[in-house]
Amino acid sequence: MPQPTPVQAPPVQAAPATPVQAAPVQYAAPPAQVAPVQTAPAQAAPVQPAPVQAAPVQSAPVQAPPAPRKAAAPRPKAAAPARRSARGGGGEAAWGQAAKRPRPVRGGSRDEVGWVKAHGGSGATSLVEAFGGVDVGARWPDPARGEPRRIVLVGRTSARGLQSVSQALGALKDGNAPQGLDLLAVVLVADAPGRLPLTLLRRIRVLRSVTRVHRVPWIPAWRTGGRPRSVPRQLATLAKLVGGDLYGEGAAS
Repeated sequence: MPQPTPVQAPPVQAAPATPVQAAPVQYAAPPAQVAPVQTAPAQAAPVQPAPVQAAPVQSAPVQAPPAPRKAAAPRPKAAAPARRSARGGGGEAAWGQAAKRPRPVRGGSRDEVGWVKAHGGSGATSLVEAFGGVDVGARWPDPARGEPRRIVLVGRTSARGLQSVSQALGALKDGNAPQGLDLLAVVLVADAPGRLPLTLLRRIRVLRSVTRVHRVPWIPAWRTGGRPRSVPRQLATLAKLVGGDLYGEGAAS
């Protein structure tokens, strides 16, 4: 058998190698150095311990031996309060606080005018000195005992004075007064110079709706215990009402 002829492969020519260009190496900047932050050291607040309050120590009370009993000394009798003049203030008892058994007062006649005080310092004493009559006090007189039956109720124009006058009139209206009394008028004596406030004027209007009201102005001479040089016309009108002579010389106009 014939032997096969060997096949020769053509030589392979390698392509020329392309030169490789290396990329330029970029060096990074060195990292920035950060300055270390210094923090202030925290100072802890001093802890103050709460004050300890000691509980009070209560000691048992020491009882002293009982003192020997002494005989009680007799109590001195209380002196009766001195009455002040109506010009000077409220030394007298208020309305309804008079004694249970007042001393009876009698005038020259049964028809003489009795001046009744609605409260202490009402000015009734000055009116008695000016017009005469009987100073009854802070109570209603009793005609059955020979006391005046014709009466005039006297009070100041202050709030307290007007309230006392209202209480006295209420007692008279309710029948808490002796029988046979003849109320001539209510006399309101000024408690201070000048005009009255509106609230007090309203109270006086209420009194006028119940009975006759006569007002007396502020008289400085009464404060010092004297007599007025010129007589106000209100006093002359009051003299005609009570039927008396002003200071015993007749009513002046």
